[in-house]
Amino acid sequence: GLMILAVAQSIARPGNLAQSIQDHLRLAQNAAEQGAQLVVFPELSLTGYRRTLTNVDALAPTDARLQPLQDLADRHAILIIAGAPLASAAGLQIGAFSFSPSRGVQSYSKQYLHTGEEVAFAPGNGGDALLLAGQTVCLAICAEITHCQHAQAAADGGATIYAASCFITPAGYAHDAALLAGYAHMHHMVVLLANYGAATGGWSAAGRSAIWGSDGTLLTCGPAEGEALVVATITNAFPAEAGAAP
Repeated sequence: GLMILAVAQSIARPGNLAQSIQDHLRLAQNAAEQGAQLVVFPELSLTGYRRTLTNVDALAPTDARLQPLQDLADRHAILIIAGAPLASAAGLQIGAFSFSPSRGVQSYSKQYLHTGEEVAFAPGNGGDALLLAGQTVCLAICAEITHCQHAQAAADGGATIYAASCFITPAGYAHDAALLAGYAHMHHMVVLLANYGAATGGWSAAGRSAIWGSDGTLLTCGPAEGEALVVATITNAFPAEAGAAP
């Protein structure tokens, strides 16, 4: 199979949702123009990552301000995955919205929090896998990639694409990138890493958003800083296609 996948290395716009949405639309449009069928943004990309977020900052998948992202997904047949804080009965959660072409918006919430995040966030409950052109896409939000059972569950669920929406600092990058390369190789999944291109919430970002092939090979990597769109054409047949039923 042939697929074009993209990762948006965006820059947080804390307190300016309108500008953030415009950034998302511009980057997603750019990805679509390059033929991408999927574009994934960093953790909490719509608001910026910070531990001072509250329910006031929470976004609902049905928020009218986000409708242009769904419209773009429909118009260009591109799956757009963006990060947002979600209100829940348990408390504020770190979430992701997946704007699927002609399918609408699905929500995902982060199950495994990073130490210190409990000051602002409650653990979430994950979400359903996404279907894209015959492939199964599973999301991961940042600290979830440090729990090997998360990637294992994605693989067990038939994931051929593991999309990690992250905020990784320079100190943590080598470790996390090695984990992701390992998951790609071990589980024969294409792995995407979306990271910020500039500091947010008081921490520096490592940039270097990346895409690994299903054999663990690094296909492409963004710059250490600055906004970037990282795109890869996946030409090797996905394992799922080998024995796929018609």
